[in-house]
Amino acid sequence: MSDLVYEISIADLRAAMGAGRLTSRAIVEAYLARIAQIDQGEGGLRSVLELNPDALAIADALDAERAGGAVRGPLHGIPVLIKDNIDTADAMHTTAGSLALLGSRPAKDAGVARRLRAAGAVILGKTNMSEWANFRSSRSTSGWSGRGRQTRNPYALDRNTCGSSSGSAAAVAASLCAAALGSETDGSIVCPSSLCGVVGIKPTVGLASRAGVIPISATQDTVGPHGRTVADAALLLGAIAGPDYDDPATAAGAGRALDDYTPFLDADGLRGARIGVLRAGKVFGYHPGTDRVAEAAIALMAERGATIIDPVELPEGASFADPAEFEVLLHEFKAGINAYLAGCGGDLPRSLAELIAFNEAHADVEMPYFGQELFLLAEARGGLDAPAYQEALAKSRDGARAAIDGALDAHGLDAIMMPTESPAWLIDLVNGDHFLGGSSGLAARAGYPLVTVPAGDVHGLPVGITFMGRAFSEPTLIRLAHAFEQAAQARRPPQLLATISLP
Repeated sequence: MSDLVYEISIADLRAAMGAGRLTSRAIVEAYLARIAQIDQGEGGLRSVLELNPDALAIADALDAERAGGAVRGPLHGIPVLIKDNIDTADAMHTTAGSLALLGSRPAKDAGVARRLRAAGAVILGKTNMSEWANFRSSRSTSGWSGRGRQTRNPYALDRNTCGSSSGSAAAVAASLCAAALGSETDGSIVCPSSLCGVVGIKPTVGLASRAGVIPISATQDTVGPHGRTVADAALLLGAIAGPDYDDPATAAGAGRALDDYTPFLDADGLRGARIGVLRAGKVFGYHPGTDRVAEAAIALMAERGATIIDPVELPEGASFADPAEFEVLLHEFKAGINAYLAGCGGDLPRSLAELIAFNEAHADVEMPYFGQELFLLAEARGGLDAPAYQEALAKSRDGARAAIDGALDAHGLDAIMMPTESPAWLIDLVNGDHFLGGSSGLAARAGYPLVTVPAGDVHGLPVGITFMGRAFSEPTLIRLAHAFEQAAQARRPPQLLATISLP
């Protein structure tokens, strides 16, 4: 039965329900069977942290609506998974992967969860993630959480998924849901999407609500979709985009957030586009296989009618990375997590200081491999009125925005392109992650959007390319990514290999 949903698009699921060949219940049952078959237990992917016990009842209710002639939209009856840092006011927990929040029952849905339900999506469950969105230790292993343990890459089970939306990307890649939501502060949507061979959209900060999402950074956090195709990811983005009174940042998206991004799915969308190739800032040259895939992608885009400006230089004095970002994140994490925990019910930690104490008291299960240095550094920081924070924010965010806008303006570009990440590295709980480079840093600091799309592979391990644009340029990035995807046809379904075979 699980083969029923293997590699099936949202459009095909919709068509099958519309024609009466499938019901939402049947689709949910098929995903549940596939999760039980390949995800759960010691030998599984461990990408799904918790299943929604009400999923079948929700599917039945949506089937009844359809039978009565009421269809809410393109996601009606479609099962999706969401990251375990997104609040849901139901029978599921919201823990950011930590045992410290086990038992947390939010009083209301996060803004994006509320929108998914209104769109008719079935929230199938919560995905495993890098605990606390990978903001606990400087030598953590992506995809590991105290609650869910280690998420594995569906292309090779001994390989990492990157973080922190590890389970969301892996679950989509392995056809455990139609699509999924992740969140990103700096790389946590695009990196796991690239390593797991799926599409990831990291929206502009303010396009979708972060209310009810366990925070790291008020200026960098954003929620976005993973899909097996750009079309699937675009459908999910349209469902979650829009203003939310509980998240003041979404005021910036008023009149710019769309409820439908599918009109921008143009297979000929590369023709006439001006795309710059960014090579400065360790986004090329960190892995020869990644470079090979990126160079082939550049050639293909030119063949399909894009004008390629290569290389694009950042404005004088601008840098891809800035140490000021770390100072921003430390201050904002302390303020944000203290505010979130203060609103939690039950017998749970109420502050970062209490989280630190919990981890120390439960070090055998929470810190068997890596510690909480970042928690300690954040706790030692002052408030958001501290001059050190204000100076760091101006330098990090404003500098990144000027760099991106300046490069786009100087060359009249639609987008900037670069490889997303190296192929997946081996899981290493002793030494931690083996990052070589990545595409996320500049847009993360600016709060600007990214779209990553599969572009090829290295020894069977997926590699993606990233399109970066100015604020609220999601329609343009989706057009370019879809056109490239249709031309490249680069994605290959994972085979759940124990390891890759090297020559």
